[in-house]
Amino acid sequence: MGAVEARLAELGLTLPEVVPPLAAYQPAVQSGGYVYTSGQLPMVEGKLPVTGKVGAEVTPEEAKGLARTCALNALAAVKSVTGDLDRIARVVKVVGFVASAADFTGQPGVINGASELLGEVLGDKGVHARSAVGVAVLPLDAPVEVEILVELVP
Repeated sequence: MGAVEARLAELGLTLPEVVPPLAAYQPAVQSGGYVYTSGQLPMVEGKLPVTGKVGAEVTPEEAKGLARTCALNALAAVKSVTGDLDRIARVVKVVGFVASAADFTGQPGVINGASELLGEVLGDKGVHARSAVGVAVLPLDAPVEVEILVELVP
């Protein structure tokens, strides 16, 4: 077990299996020294624990927790192509999508769930640029979707 997975264990977290693609794409692709993940839904054991819009059927606090799950799923996708999370030099960018009720404007707070998880797990390597975007609907009526871009150690 590498240092990153040991840190996950210290936090009481387990790296999940990679979420299988819902369509014609790969969960993650390496290009040169970078790994790009596809958008990761907050799947747990093959299911969405909650569906709906944030600010309506889903509370911002629930959605923040779901964003953490998305980030954990993204790390699993990264590992699927690198074989070792210790190869991460840094998280470069996080893009988070929040299925939002018409009057919900707290997208950054929701995506903090993903950003905070990456910081807890990776320390300074988890500090990143980010976008948090409100959208009308996400696949499977998921409340949140997160993608990450990581740079690898040369």
